[in-house]
Amino acid sequence: MKNEAKTKAGRTDWEALDRLSDQEVEDRAASDSDSPPFTAEDFSTLEQVPKIRIIRMNLGMTQEAFAEAFGLSLATVRDWEQGRSRPDQSAQSFLRVIESIPDQVRTALQEA
Repeated sequence: MKNEAKTKAGRTDWEALDRLSDQEVEDRAASDSDSPPFTAEDFSTLEQVPKIRIIRMNLGMTQEAFAEAFGLSLATVRDWEQGRSRPDQSAQSFLRVIESIPDQVRTALQEA
C-alpha cells in the first residue's frame, strides 16, 4: 500500500499530509508499530526536568549570555540542551528558581 504522504524519493509530501484530517493523522500515528503514541500512563512515568532551552529562550538569551548571567559553564549549558548530560538535583532546583525569578537571581549573583 502506497503512503500518499511520501514521495518516490522517500521525502514527506507536506501537501498530502496537510489534506489529512486530524483524526486521520491520529489513526495513522496509532497504527505505527515502530513508534506508538504515548498514553497518559506513559506520560505519568516520565521524570519532569526543567527544559533549559525553553527557559533560556523565554528570557531571550543566547547560550553564552545565559551561562554568563547565571554562573554556568557554556559547555554545561550546551550539554544539557543537547541531551548529552542532565542537570543534577541541585542544578534542577537552580533552573527552577531561574525560571521563576530570573531578574532576582541575576541581581543576587551580580552582588555576590
